[in-house]
Amino acid sequence: MGKILRLICCFLLLVASQFTQAQELKVEGYFLQDSAMLGERVGYVLKASYPPHLNVLFPDSAYQFGSMEYLGKDTFTSYTQDSTTLDSAVYYLSNFSLEPIKQYRLPVFEVLRYDSISHFPAEASLHLKLTIDEMPEELTFKETNRYQPIKKDFNYPYLLIGLSALILVGLLLLLVFGKKVRRNWRIYQEKRRQKRFLIQWQKTKEKFVAHPSLDTADELLALWKGRMEALTGMPYKEWTATETAAHLEMPEVLKDFRKIELIIYANRPAEDVQEACDHLEAISTSTYHQKIEELP
Repeated sequence: MGKILRLICCFLLLVASQFTQAQELKVEGYFLQDSAMLGERVGYVLKASYPPHLNVLFPDSAYQFGSMEYLGKDTFTSYTQDSTTLDSAVYYLSNFSLEPIKQYRLPVFEVLRYDSISHFPAEASLHLKLTIDEMPEELTFKETNRYQPIKKDFNYPYLLIGLSALILVGLLLLLVFGKKVRRNWRIYQEKRRQKRFLIQWQKTKEKFVAHPSLDTADELLALWKGRMEALTGMPYKEWTATETAAHLEMPEVLKDFRKIELIIYANRPAEDVQEACDHLEAISTSTYHQKIEELP
């Protein structure tokens, strides 16, 4: 009987000791805001006041935070006054629960010699803030007789049909008139080249006739030979005056070259230089017309 009484006394002392320690350690927890959207970052404040001789720990990142996602924590230095130590921390959490009102709390741990005790504060409430307003039970419509323009979408099928038809017509025209179009295009290009040549030829000829010199004579012959090469594809620039006359089957061309080359080799102008220049111009013009006629 005495042994049973001793066991009961030990049990009552242990319960009293735990109750006394629970009274000594006070925990408070609350959210920094009343409501938050789903996944929004929100702060949770956890405070504990206790005697300095107790060993108290706060949860860290390894703690299981349940339906809340742990984002970080701010800790503050312990403060002791009047034999009471105050510890506090702010936990930054995200709520991913769809409950309209989330009840949540975090514990602090009192570390004993061989075990620890979890002390929980009262549950803190966090309301779920909806980003979309709820639809009213009865919809109200506003009457108006004003014209409301409606933006029309671009009709891409019609665009594709139109482009296909345009490509088809273009192919048909190319098959029917392709050769004629290509020939006219080549004639147009040759006319542009001939026009540029005649403008440059006129300037060079006038400069040569007014001031016969080695440079002006060489420039005049080089311009003429270059144009003849472009028209015929033959190497006029490499030929001598004799070879050029033989190729054209025009012996009189040799005299025209001699009148111009006399300035190059003898450094003295010949008579009838203007006539020689006009003859060379007539040959290039005749060759141009012959090329136009022979275009396929």
